[in-house]
Amino acid sequence: MRFHSRGQPSTDKSFRDLLRWHREGGKARWPSQVAVTPTIPPERSDEAMITMVGHASMLIQVAGLNLLTDPVWSDRASPFRFAGPRRVTAPGIDFDRLPPIDAVLISHNHYDHLDTATLRRLQSRHHPLMVMPLGNDATVRRAVRAAQIRTGDWHDRIALTPSVSVTLTPANHWSARGIGDRRMALWSGFWIESPRARIWFAGDTGYGDGATFREIRNRHGSPEIALIPIGAYEPRWFMSAQHVTPDEAVRIFTDIGADQALGYHWGTFQLTNEPREEPPELLHDSLRAADIDTARFIPLAPGQVYSARQS
Repeated sequence: MRFHSRGQPSTDKSFRDLLRWHREGGKARWPSQVAVTPTIPPERSDEAMITMVGHASMLIQVAGLNLLTDPVWSDRASPFRFAGPRRVTAPGIDFDRLPPIDAVLISHNHYDHLDTATLRRLQSRHHPLMVMPLGNDATVRRAVRAAQIRTGDWHDRIALTPSVSVTLTPANHWSARGIGDRRMALWSGFWIESPRARIWFAGDTGYGDGATFREIRNRHGSPEIALIPIGAYEPRWFMSAQHVTPDEAVRIFTDIGADQALGYHWGTFQLTNEPREEPPELLHDSLRAADIDTARFIPLAPGQVYSARQS
């Protein structure tokens, strides 16, 4: 079985395309390390709190539950310990200072989002429920044999408690862990429905024609908080179908109708060509051009905390 984002641009690229990208050059030089002051989150929070760990890893605390998105505490986003993108920022929460984790939300199986070494550590320490789109469980079950896993298709709802649920939402992306398994596991975002806030985590996504996000709004309404990626977008001829630019992230923010947006997927692993600090700079410019208060869409850095109580 192969999965597709119907009606949206194809994300498939050939090995020749990959070689062309690397032959063209143009990759900005990133710092080897950026200082981070880790934060210590509370054990629980009734009001919504989001703490940036790094890249797409965030601790979401709401309605007394602790959720992690795409947790990666490893040094590299890679199948290898000796090669692949190395993190330039330490995690914004030390692993040993995590509060009790109730559930892990995994958007897809790319190595910068599904890190089996981290999942094994979480299983050993916290025994969380692991929620993921169809097909990703095959990877997790091989690596974390005792894991409690729930899988779903787009629009499937999974209850976490009697009052809190997550629903898998569409995204314009793809999947692969190796050479022969392209698009054999599904990808998604997550709509978190709770008595305190509706929170939407977009996962990894391209913009396409925007219909994906307008459909989510039509089904669920507008969230109080939207977590939207803003980085890993250059060169556009290679990345446009799978990753959004900051300007497209602002369009998603408008399409989904969120009260508040938080930007992620930038500044931790150098996956693409743009300079490290460019995504938040362009996000600021795009918000100003759209006449949107820049405080309504904040690019989160590791260790930074957004609290609905303070907004």
